[in-house]
Amino acid sequence: MIDARLLRDDPESLREAQRRRGEDPSLVDALVAADERRRSTIAAFEALRSEQKSMGKQVAQAQGEEKQALLARTKELSAQVKAADADQTAAGEEFTTLLKALPNPAPDAPPGGEDDFVVLEEVGTPRDFAAEGFEPRDHLELGTLLGAIDVERGAKVSGSRFYFLTGVGAQLELALTQLAMSKAAEWGFTPIIPPALVKPHAMEGTGFLGQAADDVYHLEKDDLYLVGTSEVPLAAYHSDEILDGPRHYAAFSPCFRREAGSHGRDTRGIVRVHWFDKVEMFVYTSLEESYAQHERILGFEKQWLDLLELPYRVIDVAAGDLGLSAVRKFDCEAWIPTQGKYREVSSASNCTQFQARRLDIRNRLDDGGTEPTATLNGTLCAMPRIIVALLENGQQADGSVRLPAALHPFLGEVLQPVGARA
Repeated sequence: MIDARLLRDDPESLREAQRRRGEDPSLVDALVAADERRRSTIAAFEALRSEQKSMGKQVAQAQGEEKQALLARTKELSAQVKAADADQTAAGEEFTTLLKALPNPAPDAPPGGEDDFVVLEEVGTPRDFAAEGFEPRDHLELGTLLGAIDVERGAKVSGSRFYFLTGVGAQLELALTQLAMSKAAEWGFTPIIPPALVKPHAMEGTGFLGQAADDVYHLEKDDLYLVGTSEVPLAAYHSDEILDGPRHYAAFSPCFRREAGSHGRDTRGIVRVHWFDKVEMFVYTSLEESYAQHERILGFEKQWLDLLELPYRVIDVAAGDLGLSAVRKFDCEAWIPTQGKYREVSSASNCTQFQARRLDIRNRLDDGGTEPTATLNGTLCAMPRIIVALLENGQQADGSVRLPAALHPFLGEVLQPVGARA
């Protein structure tokens, strides 16, 4: 959540932030009013509580009718204090609920929604398959030829948008996992394998139980949530702690998403699925350093795509497409030949102190004080989409797929169709 002082000192900047996101600025007005009610009810409670404490001393010293009157007032005060306490609690809960609904301001992100991103750069040149004399196959056809992807049995076993990776498909994911985790460790990230089930506090603390709640799987019997990204357990890893310095983690985990609202989109193959594996980078740092760390994470993602020899572009995501927690997000999008467009394969987000305030994570300062830490996250390798991009961009006319040099130690230079293997 934001620093409440910003609400009192500069509410207009928050209204403008809402407008940049395409959201209703009246939420800020409701928050200002709720904050005033909260503070007035606290003051009323404290005044009554102070009178109640002083009344106890007066009763002890009083005699006769005066004492009876004071006792009557004490009884009256007790009821008033109880009511005032209930009022301040209700006002505080209302304020907190509204504050948690307010997104992190995003003054540097482009204004607008999903289609208002800004292209920052394009790297590499998409292949001209027409010049090579053949029509490219999509990843599902290639995956079938290679014996790598089985969506029919995935649907039979688990339902639509589930799949099996088989043979070289499974080997390719394992190779990508090993390569990604090794590169992350080389860059200074501590490898982690986190739990995929988390408590409500972790999910809410990272901002995934507000506007994104419909996309989350919830196990009601256990009151646990399946994570849609390892950002969630990584952010909660240091909840209720004070850190003495920055932390850098890289996690491999399964991710689960209901994909609510995406019906009819990307239904073929494994571009948009309910479950996938991912390697995610996560950083705890100071607010001042977070902006440089954001660029650093993006740099690692670009190095990764260069290593995989994929053509891609980097976009600056518009404010209305950021989600609740981020102030800025850069997406890397790989070229998908059969779709004739770039598709997101990774993202790098700076959440500043928004998540840390919810999760009570603080940095220790040189003077002995503390301040909320800043958190950042960046996808290094979302397996299905990277596999899609590798298959489609590396395909040959005979259905084989040429792999980038970085994967040759794991799988060789070329993946051959099942019927062509010796």
